[in-house]
Amino acid sequence: MTERPLAAIDIGTNSFHMVVARVGEVSVAGEFVGPAFEVIAREKEMVRLGSSSGDMKELSDEAIDRGVLALKRLAKIAAIHDADVVAVATSAVREAENADVFIDRARDEAGVVVDVIAGVEEARLIHIGVLQAVPVFDQRLVLIDIGGGSTEILVGEQGEMIAAGSLKLGAIRLTRRFFRGERLHPGAVESCRRHIRSVLAPMVREVERVGFGVAIASSGTAETVASLVNSQRGTASLRTMNNFVMTSEEIKNAVKSLVAASSVEERRALPGMDPSRADIILAGALILEQAVEELGIDEIVISDNALREGVLLDALSRRGGATLHHLRDLRRRSVLHLAESMDDDVDHSMRAAGFALDLFDATSLLHGLGDDSRELLEAGALLANVGLSISHSEHHKHSYYVIRHSDRLSGFTDHEIELIAQIARYHRKSAPKPKHPEFARLWPEDQERVRILAGLLRVAIALDRSHKGRVERIVVSAKQHAEEVVIAVQQRDGFDADLEVQTAEDRKGLLEDVLGRRVRFSS
Repeated sequence: MTERPLAAIDIGTNSFHMVVARVGEVSVAGEFVGPAFEVIAREKEMVRLGSSSGDMKELSDEAIDRGVLALKRLAKIAAIHDADVVAVATSAVREAENADVFIDRARDEAGVVVDVIAGVEEARLIHIGVLQAVPVFDQRLVLIDIGGGSTEILVGEQGEMIAAGSLKLGAIRLTRRFFRGERLHPGAVESCRRHIRSVLAPMVREVERVGFGVAIASSGTAETVASLVNSQRGTASLRTMNNFVMTSEEIKNAVKSLVAASSVEERRALPGMDPSRADIILAGALILEQAVEELGIDEIVISDNALREGVLLDALSRRGGATLHHLRDLRRRSVLHLAESMDDDVDHSMRAAGFALDLFDATSLLHGLGDDSRELLEAGALLANVGLSISHSEHHKHSYYVIRHSDRLSGFTDHEIELIAQIARYHRKSAPKPKHPEFARLWPEDQERVRILAGLLRVAIALDRSHKGRVERIVVSAKQHAEEVVIAVQQRDGFDADLEVQTAEDRKGLLEDVLGRRVRFSS
């Protein structure tokens, strides 16, 4: 990655977001796989740019002052990273009659050129950003992004926009209209719901006309509702809400809890609440509730990517002529990106991953795992050695840490990243044990899944012990009622694979335990 970093700033009605990233591409064996980001900074400023009275017609002097000060801080951070800055403004600036005052001051005082984008363009950029985080490229999706001043709804497929609209429904806008006081007034919630439905109606008809297969929600309101839902489930807080799935019924229950908390302070105390959103979350949650209900959505997936990531991708495509069609493979591409950046011998890891998948497929009747586990196994195999970038000693533990704390793995849920990290962590040395804290926190079925996949991976890595590709292929016989699994090892012409076979013999113990069969090698 040799190009200058990019900083994308989303100037929203409620908050300003900036992401700074090194940009480049992933290549395997000299072949271009797709664009890639390495995020080096994320910043958020709660500005409330659109908090003045009236219907978003004017930015107050105080709001402009706060906005310019926030841009100065963000610009300084971007400068530290020597990043080119791209800034876009949305609903609050788009609708304000005195928008030029803010834009001029942003340029003159903060050195930031602000591009005010139309609502449909905002939807397009959000769509691009979401496709970097949620693996739905080949599905027809409906996307709901609830901001402070507007809600964008889009239907897209394979990166193309089929239908889109920007609606004057926002968390701040509706809070000012229906929930001005500290305490909740009788009838305000139903009045707000009726208003939302009336504004949604034309877009609902358009979405019904073109249809969709999967529903996505992005931005702070949706993530906060998801956090409330997660707390109501009684599960531990998550590092990321990305790819979190919640049902329409769970959203309704979250809204009920918000309504039951009759004051802002009571809402602020709810488990899972983002305190900075407590005064506007009810309005935002009602928008999400009504959109889900009117569109007939049964469950919705959260994307923690939104406008800023879309701006980043769009700026990259404009800078270098990159295309976005590779986003369908975003999960595997992000794994390869992390592997290439931290593994000095990716070819070895790819050979090991190939053997691991061969073993998985051949023993499927014995372990009973599905395609979702197969993908996690491949990711764990490709990333098993990223810990070597820290230290050779106990590098399997370092691999766990790198995977668990990396922000390069796009499209995976927090739980999936944990499983990938544990598969990589147990590719050598000690087998998984209940005394290991991270393993002990897994559900029993996930503990068994990690044991099976780690057992397969240990043998697969052993089959390239020399890192020289001495084993050309393996043929596995794993009949359901046989007492043993036979792995025939075929070595490359002119090579001796005795070391690989002996290492595999030494490391087959966990695999024999999880399959309940002897494992025998032949060559």
